[in-house]
Amino acid sequence: MSRAQLIVDRLVAIAEEDGFAAHAVHVLVGHESAEYHWSDDDRRDVHSVAKGVCVLAIGIAADEGLLDVDEPVTAYLPDFPPGADVAGVTVRHLLQMTSGIDLPWSETMMTDWPDLAREFLSRPSRGRVFQYSNASTYTAMRALQSVVGDVPRWLDRRLFVPLEIEEPAWERCPNGWILAGGGLHLRTTELARIGQLIRDDGVWQGQRIVSSRWVQAMHSDWFERGPETGPAYRRYALSGWAGPDDAWRLHGAHGQLLVFCGDAVVTITAQDHVKADRMAERVVTTLQQGGS
Repeated sequence: MSRAQLIVDRLVAIAEEDGFAAHAVHVLVGHESAEYHWSDDDRRDVHSVAKGVCVLAIGIAADEGLLDVDEPVTAYLPDFPPGADVAGVTVRHLLQMTSGIDLPWSETMMTDWPDLAREFLSRPSRGRVFQYSNASTYTAMRALQSVVGDVPRWLDRRLFVPLEIEEPAWERCPNGWILAGGGLHLRTTELARIGQLIRDDGVWQGQRIVSSRWVQAMHSDWFERGPETGPAYRRYALSGWAGPDDAWRLHGAHGQLLVFCGDAVVTITAQDHVKADRMAERVVTTLQQGGS
């Protein structure tokens, strides 16, 4: 039995022991892969894991010379009057959640204002302070859209077609722009391909999709938060959370996980927000133990 299968079998047992409401688990370790599905592999919202896809999209655009992440976001959205101390907020700050602009998530945030990005940038910044908000990623992608047009259409031949992800649905705001930091619907197997691309440093089956620097930026140059946040959410990079232990992860609401540890990436889709952190810890322990 392959190491990947051993790890899958152990994670299936753990999920069932813990009552973790998983849809599927996929393990890629080295060149071996294995998976298990509790339900049909339908496309489901990957929630904040989509923030990692947004970083890939902006990285591809930067590779093509279309966008500079260290330029102020207002350079790409010049018609949006900035709030106090917002003029220096860059696209990188938006992706790293360090804009210092406060606009908390709500179920109605996309409809509370005529234009969420305009509202976000009109608010004051408190400097390089961590402020996690879907509005931040949404605004970064509005900057990208200003130079490439419709992002899913532009991204199709650059990312989705090479990974054999056919026209994924990405929910849109009332103005027609993608939600960006969520609302991307993928099958577990499709999400696992994105995980493989990231694990392999931006290369897919011998073809470079995005420069290594953007993949590395997902899990380096961490922004350190205070100890009161707890170890699972203490360090954040461009879409990636540090941990558990020496691993790192893309983490979406309700238990959507891409966990990277050495030569392994574990993809989990689920409907279990409460137990997701514990599941991530048990994934890393299982990888460290080789599935035993």
